[in-house]
Amino acid sequence: MPQEAVSEEVIASSEKEIHDAAKRNDTERVQEIIRRGVDIKMDRKALQWAAGAGSEQAVRLLLDHDMEVDDLDGFGMNPLLLAAWFGHLSILKILVSTGAKLSCENKDDLNLLHCVAQRGHISILEYVMEDLENVQLNKVDKSGKTAFHLAAEHGHLEVEEFLIGMGCAHDLKDKEENTALHLAAKQGHSDVLQKIMETGESIDEKNIDGLTALHLAAEGGHYECIRLLLEAGCNVNELTHSNRSALHLVAQHGSGREVTLLVQAGIDLDSVDSQHTSALHLAVLNNSTGIVKDLINAGCDLDIFDNRLQTALHIAAEHGWQNIAEMILISGVNLNLLDKQGKTSLDVAARGNHVNVVDMILKADRFYKWEKVYHRQETQHIRSVLWKLATKYLKPGEWKTLARHWKFSEAHIRAIEHQWTGTKSYKEHGHRMLLIWLHGVITAGENPIKGLYEGLIGISRIDLAESMRQQANADPSSAKNALQCEIY
Repeated sequence: MPQEAVSEEVIASSEKEIHDAAKRNDTERVQEIIRRGVDIKMDRKALQWAAGAGSEQAVRLLLDHDMEVDDLDGFGMNPLLLAAWFGHLSILKILVSTGAKLSCENKDDLNLLHCVAQRGHISILEYVMEDLENVQLNKVDKSGKTAFHLAAEHGHLEVEEFLIGMGCAHDLKDKEENTALHLAAKQGHSDVLQKIMETGESIDEKNIDGLTALHLAAEGGHYECIRLLLEAGCNVNELTHSNRSALHLVAQHGSGREVTLLVQAGIDLDSVDSQHTSALHLAVLNNSTGIVKDLINAGCDLDIFDNRLQTALHIAAEHGWQNIAEMILISGVNLNLLDKQGKTSLDVAARGNHVNVVDMILKADRFYKWEKVYHRQETQHIRSVLWKLATKYLKPGEWKTLARHWKFSEAHIRAIEHQWTGTKSYKEHGHRMLLIWLHGVITAGENPIKGLYEGLIGISRIDLAESMRQQANADPSSAKNALQCEIY
């Protein structure tokens, strides 16, 4: 092996030894390596390792041997920046007293204040601001961020409060045109967000993509940040450059809790983006059953179509998502709408061989047509009886018992329950179930009054059965003649 290669190998090994010793604060080992004649200035990283590790004795020893105090590592970090980054105040003071350059920056233009703010070292921040001179409070790094930006982005409330007290600028924008408020909202730091809002900064300011703090909080699914911004009076219907609202972003990335907040704040449920996509479209595309349910309950338009002319039902049919298709169908949609290929949602489900969805759509189509046909005078009396039964006589939970008696499946019952929520929702659930039952009875040519009577007897509501029989028979012209519903 050539002598030159041997010497390089020995030097590399010695450099690693001194780095390890410096990190361990093993001054005896450092002195031993120095006595062997190793040139500790060649790598110029031993002092950096010691400073970053907080090894005070090793730092002093290396400085005594004329280690260059401002040497940089591969990231442009010198011992002073490393001590600040890792929070070693005593090391920082030693380096400052030795004459370390205070205006140093790394390759990302992070200076001493940036490092301290990003890492949240409040004691070092106080020392830097109160004991050192010529510290530029609003200096920006390569991405255009100040120390205030970095503290907000990383959630350091105490640092944020200190910088505000020192008089830093609150509304500066980075190269992506984000303010500190944007960054706190994006990362979900609600306590920091609250503190920044107290400075009076505009809460509807947009970044380079047209996103406000509310958009960023919604995109991240940060409930508390969304709540704070809404309470502060932000514009809930502000749109991004692609015409997306906060509801679009929550539907794609969030959860029902955030949807509820935005709905209660009065957000436009049916706003469409530049692709003519609604929040409902996005929720269906992501198979977010809970959000679809929330949007339907809030009263969104189920027949809105996107740039492919697809409704939410088309999308559910395309993917074979039964639960979502069932919710949409129960709520009532236009089954005749065609997409760009001239296909109905039924056609789309059939093309994808999604048999269960096909069956659902067929049944719904039959029910919708029946509603139109039988919504005339001859059915009004029996329908009125069913309405009274659901809203005045059936107790909470009894509609389910009756539905099970009539062989409704648990999936059907759950689907009916999806449509309404609240303490009185059982009335609407019961009414919907009774109408679906009536459709099946009439389609089968059976006697609805007899079936209702027997059903109530079957769930041990004998008194109610007799009362409903008498009310149903009170209109012989419609109940008996038109429907041939003679009770035996």
